[in-house]
Amino acid sequence: MIIDSLLVAIGLFLLVAGGNWLLKAAVDLSLRLSIPKIVIGMTVVSLATSAPELIVSIQAAMDGFPDLALGNVVGSNIANLGLVLAITLLLGSVEVRKSFYFTDWPMLMVASGVFFFFIFFDLELQRHESLIMLGLLFLFLLYLLRFQKPAVVQETPEFFTILPLYKTAMFLGIGGVALWAGSEFLVNGAVGLAGDLGVSDRIIGITIVSVGTSIPELAASVVAMLKKERAISVGNLIGSNIFNLLAVLGITVLLQPIRIVDEALLHHDVLWMLGIAFLILPLVFLPRGLRLNWRDGLVLLLVYGIFLYTTFN
Repeated sequence: MIIDSLLVAIGLFLLVAGGNWLLKAAVDLSLRLSIPKIVIGMTVVSLATSAPELIVSIQAAMDGFPDLALGNVVGSNIANLGLVLAITLLLGSVEVRKSFYFTDWPMLMVASGVFFFFIFFDLELQRHESLIMLGLLFLFLLYLLRFQKPAVVQETPEFFTILPLYKTAMFLGIGGVALWAGSEFLVNGAVGLAGDLGVSDRIIGITIVSVGTSIPELAASVVAMLKKERAISVGNLIGSNIFNLLAVLGITVLLQPIRIVDEALLHHDVLWMLGIAFLILPLVFLPRGLRLNWRDGLVLLLVYGIFLYTTFN
């Protein structure tokens, strides 16, 4: 168990570090190519910060652990709202942009609903379904570019200066290798840990692995709040969840179709994912509209705690 736990820890460290290096390289390349900031924010930055989830899910699916691949995405979505957003709100209140109820939340529910529909009847995600998911993401990005530019402008590129070319290449290479190595360590360690503890791949994926791959979002949110930078919002985390469902799962299934082994993933975990996503709506509007504070954070943390309790019992 000690060796497996060590593999998981090393894997998580490499994934976080690799994602950060890849982000630096990706943004630098985008600035060199004069890609508009809005495009960088919605595509390059989103893909780079979702790289840990993507690499782990692909690795798990290709290695024959579908529940680990799905559990990672579903668990990350639950953790993003139930844990990351909760901790962020305990540090300070967050203003919610009006795009929340026009774009962000409705699209999250659509993406979640499409995923649920595809997997409900046959417990499988097929390649043609992944193409629909990726197509939906493409249409969503087009809509944002066309109609919601102010709602999706990211501040991230402002903090970057163009690096020397050798540094960009170094970050790109080291980041890619770190992500690959981290996924190998994490998947192997997680599978071994599941065997050591006598639990399913699904439980390890939905808890340890998913929280681990959500560390970049948690770190970014906490740092932003501590620096009094209120750019972080519920919309950012909802956007990450949309990307996880449509891009991470879409790309993973395109490479390797996935079939659920442990049906509790569908009848328990996915339902919790849908429930927490829906819960955000009343929290945003009650008691006063378009604002979340520490009380909402406590509610989300309590809900996440109940989710963990029911998962292990």
